[in-house]
Amino acid sequence: MSSTPSHAALDAVRARLDAAARAAVRPLPPRLLAVGKLHPASAIAALADAGQRAFGENYVQEAAGKIEALAGRGLEWHLIGHLQSNKARQAAAVFDWVQTVDRMKLVEALAAHRPPARGALNVLLQVNIDDESSKHGCTPSEVPALAAAVRAAPSLRLRGLMAIPAPHAEPARRRDAFARMRRLFDTLAGQDPAIDTLSMGMSEDLELAVAEGATMVRVGSALFGARPAR
Repeated sequence: MSSTPSHAALDAVRARLDAAARAAVRPLPPRLLAVGKLHPASAIAALADAGQRAFGENYVQEAAGKIEALAGRGLEWHLIGHLQSNKARQAAAVFDWVQTVDRMKLVEALAAHRPPARGALNVLLQVNIDDESSKHGCTPSEVPALAAAVRAAPSLRLRGLMAIPAPHAEPARRRDAFARMRRLFDTLAGQDPAIDTLSMGMSEDLELAVAEGATMVRVGSALFGARPAR
């Protein structure tokens, strides 16, 4: 069963982010994205009542139900799971952000199906920074062409990059991956002043990600507890 997240859990994560930002001599902590994968809408509502506004979901169909159930609360919804092209129409309609754009076909599908009334869809390019065969994401060398394609689509708005580095046991190896993402992000941001988001870091390694420049961290278990079985 899913546990109900508490104000205390949210406060504890925010305290970790504040401490990590101070340690990195950053004026502000990164944005917190609460990841509600497989947790019910009631758990999302509990965090919303505690002041959390941005939520990440992995599955389009599951998220659509939660978004409908929690309509009118002023929440911001991010897709952070792999997106199949045949789900792009629905994703473009219900999400505010899609963080997992990694191929031209997906850029084209999202651009074609974004409802004009919703304004431009915020997009992050997902980078497979450790070149893992088991993970989705573009290569670093593919970023410029994908970025150009997103910029060319009026219905999309390129905001930055996202990554899920390999879960190395050694902190130094995780930090190296975050550092490589920061360099890639800085290069992209240097070409486009609208680039402002580097999404990386999760419950177990958010301090390392903040130290290397994450502007958004995606936290699930530290807020919601153990994830229920699908």
